[in-house]
Amino acid sequence: MLNAPASNAEASTRPPLAVDLDGTLIRCDLFTEAMIRLGFEKPWLLPALAGWLMRGRAHAKARLAGVFPPHPEALPYDDRLVAWIREERADGRTIALATASDEHAARAIASHLDCFDAVFASDGETNLKSQRKADALATAYPQGFTYAGNESADIKVWRAAASAVVVNASGSLTRRAERNFSVERTFAPEHGALRGLLKAMRPQQWAKNLLVFVPMLAGHGWLNMEAWRHAFLAFFALSFVASGLYLVNDLSDISADRQHPRKKRRPFASGAASPVLGVAALLALLAGGFAIGAASGALVPLIFYGTTSALYTFVLKRVTLLDVFTLAGLYTWRIVLGGVATGFLASDWLLAFSVFFFFSLALVKRAAEVDVMRADLIGRGYRASDGAMLKRMSVGAGMMSALVLALYLQEPARQLYRAPEFLWALPAAVLFWLSRVWIKLDRGEMHDDPLAFALKDRTSWAVGALVVAAFAAAVIAR
Repeated sequence: MLNAPASNAEASTRPPLAVDLDGTLIRCDLFTEAMIRLGFEKPWLLPALAGWLMRGRAHAKARLAGVFPPHPEALPYDDRLVAWIREERADGRTIALATASDEHAARAIASHLDCFDAVFASDGETNLKSQRKADALATAYPQGFTYAGNESADIKVWRAAASAVVVNASGSLTRRAERNFSVERTFAPEHGALRGLLKAMRPQQWAKNLLVFVPMLAGHGWLNMEAWRHAFLAFFALSFVASGLYLVNDLSDISADRQHPRKKRRPFASGAASPVLGVAALLALLAGGFAIGAASGALVPLIFYGTTSALYTFVLKRVTLLDVFTLAGLYTWRIVLGGVATGFLASDWLLAFSVFFFFSLALVKRAAEVDVMRADLIGRGYRASDGAMLKRMSVGAGMMSALVLALYLQEPARQLYRAPEFLWALPAAVLFWLSRVWIKLDRGEMHDDPLAFALKDRTSWAVGALVVAAFAAAVIAR
């Protein structure tokens, strides 16, 4: 269960410092994440997990540590606490890692950080938490110790300690600790749990779902109030379901995201959001989204969207090329869904344009990821050498989308507009914007999500305004 603390003739006169792991030294909980990961990656082991838990949490932790060995180098450490621990140890203070996590994970983390003199952890039989941890530390350090913790279960340990260090605790727990214990130092939370959860929902990505309005607008249904009502319902239904699926994606990808140079900053991977809250939120979002979808009249296409998105998350995103075809299809399906909800079904021309256009953007996204990784994409089927081919494919698909628009302008359908000549600005704008995206991509300046790039790019907003102005002019000009 523990290593005896190392003797040090020059040790500090201050009491040894014992540091909790989950939620304190690292901004996550290894046991919780392992259970969630098991549900996503090895669901056939869930009955076994139930059996492990019946034998005790310590046993379950040991078995999960065997299924998912820790990667200490990728964990989201609290850098403030780590720096302070190193300073204290350099001054001669004895530092111990005291955690309820399994000893194999604890020792791996202690070895990686190389700043601990002793390790106290669960050993497969004893779950070293709360009073058990307090007893173990009191036995090892009868002259007293300081304990750094973050949750209510640590109160019993603080009660046995000479002083407390409060790390990333809630405001109420911090105040309680200050009232009842001698607090040596406090490290306030840097991230709000709800704020991190909201970020994980990616509300900025709801902009993609504005595509549900396209069939109604292209079908000149601007004055149809019932169509507007159904379009808004479809928008929120799709947005709720999409946000729920983003949570599913991030929860299932925590381990891989931590090894990605940018995705490691995602809320769950960085520890800014609680996976437990994430599971609760995704269930609420999916339930609410499908309920609204039923009211919009587009429940069936919404279910198809959700099913395909889930299939993409767990299977298709790991299949070379099929992943980008699926992404392009999901964008186009938003248009189909909007048509079903409003009664203005999308034309073949609109669907053809969207397939080529969004296939081009999906290829941009993958090419940007390949450029960032400069190695085989973790969890994907691409190599660093695929970047050039992905870029060429993106250019070809983008050119096809502009060609579809140009051919449409030769069709009799253009007579729906009073001044159809203004519509020639659309293929020109598409070509200009895509060309700019390709140049940015080739220079290594492209965010791996083209939508995120467009939302932050002034030129993209200007091009969008031009498209709206040209469409309006084609409708109202004489």
